[in-house]
Amino acid sequence: MIQKTGSAHWEGPIREGSGSISTQSGALAAQPYGFGARFEGRPGTNPEELIAAAHAACFSMALSGGLAAAGVSDVVIDTVATVRMEKQEAGFAITASMLKVRVSGRGTPEAIRAAAEAAKAGCPVSKVLSCEVGMELEIVD
Repeated sequence: MIQKTGSAHWEGPIREGSGSISTQSGALAAQPYGFGARFEGRPGTNPEELIAAAHAACFSMALSGGLAAAGVSDVVIDTVATVRMEKQEAGFAITASMLKVRVSGRGTPEAIRAAAEAAKAGCPVSKVLSCEVGMELEIVD
């Protein structure tokens, strides 16, 4: 079993307050976040972009493994995940994560597409998201 931790510190009310996010590895150390960064485009991070980054990274690693198993070599993968959050009756909810993937490698487009579909469904972050997970795949020579 693998366990990783992330932590958040928050002070004050939702709109005027502020917080910081840290990760066990130290990759994020007291990174500021708050209402302004989340909803108003101000500097700082927010939970949705962290989920998007985690989804893109997890998917890319899973795809790399799937491509290797399919015999695809010289692989380069670029993934952007876009997480959508919408206001619903019961409050805000993450409703979708769209993966935009660009893959180059020596292998058939069919093998690359099959590995991408398997990674989309099987990467641990895709599994934890209960929202729609879409994908746009570009295979380049």
